[in-house]
Amino acid sequence: MGGVNSTRAVSTGGSPTLDEVARVAGVSRATASRAINGGQRVSPRAQAAVDQAVRTLGYVPNPAARSLVTRRTDSIAVVVPEPDDRVFSDPFFAGTLRGVTRVLGERDIQLVLLLARPGASSARTLRYLTGRHVDGAYVVSHHRDDRLAEHLSDIGLPCIFGGRPWTGGDRVAYVDVDNTAGEREATEHLILSGRTRIGTIAGPSDMTASADRLAGWRLAMTEAGLATDAVAHGDFTEASGVHATRALLERHPDLDGLVVASDLMAAAALRVLAEMGRRVPDDVAVIGFDDLGVAERTTPRLTTVRQPVVAMAERATRLLLDRVDQAEGSHPMRLIIPPTLVHRDSA
Repeated sequence: MGGVNSTRAVSTGGSPTLDEVARVAGVSRATASRAINGGQRVSPRAQAAVDQAVRTLGYVPNPAARSLVTRRTDSIAVVVPEPDDRVFSDPFFAGTLRGVTRVLGERDIQLVLLLARPGASSARTLRYLTGRHVDGAYVVSHHRDDRLAEHLSDIGLPCIFGGRPWTGGDRVAYVDVDNTAGEREATEHLILSGRTRIGTIAGPSDMTASADRLAGWRLAMTEAGLATDAVAHGDFTEASGVHATRALLERHPDLDGLVVASDLMAAAALRVLAEMGRRVPDDVAVIGFDDLGVAERTTPRLTTVRQPVVAMAERATRLLLDRVDQAEGSHPMRLIIPPTLVHRDSA
């Protein structure tokens, strides 16, 4: 278990091998392997000798060998139960991936993107995760019927959810924005500005973010004694925002305020209102939700509820890596981030 043997510090040819590291460090091959690959049962003296031998020889560890010793893949999955076109067109996902990669890059961990659409794709994703091809999973934009929280909890894979799961939320960790409080504040802002006929374009009815934002709108409207019948649903996309706005105005042409569950749908609402000759905010005030860049490019610029998507993804990824690093499971953490109403020109 001695120190580095300087007379054998230079490889005789080609890339240095594990056997050479062990010989130079004066330890067994098994001890050298554990020391290099992060295994246990290595004395401080042996670890120091192996570290010095690695530096002297310029030895590069074999990732496959490291994985066998540590039982780690050094990769994290981001699971998105959405179609490809939405993932690559919605700034929410771009912001999420930016936050995740920023943290993973600090640890030299690989990101694996899994688009778990309903059906065969979802089953294939579950098989992949069950096979432990990744060390953990960060799930975003999940729906009521995918039951990913239960599945991941059952297989014991470290995971965290971006947003409160519809079911199984008591079994997994998650980071979420206070959607109810955000939409409530947006609605109260319109009420305080004198609007009395306020409608809403909610998101998909099978997502908790949509349900919580709709609940916030209803709370504010009910407390003010205003009608809660002007509701339409979209799927957070611009196309659905166009359809929902037209349907809502056809049923309720007297609307003077509109609270929308995403900025993409709100941007579409602004275009429809302009086509119909309705001035914003004079005739109809509009507030969105997200503040991911779209709000600053609309005409007029969109007042919106900001959820710090990049910061939330960073925080969730750090929490996930903490869970991966823990030898034993811990009680799932729930972190709720307060939203901010950003005042611009549309309300």
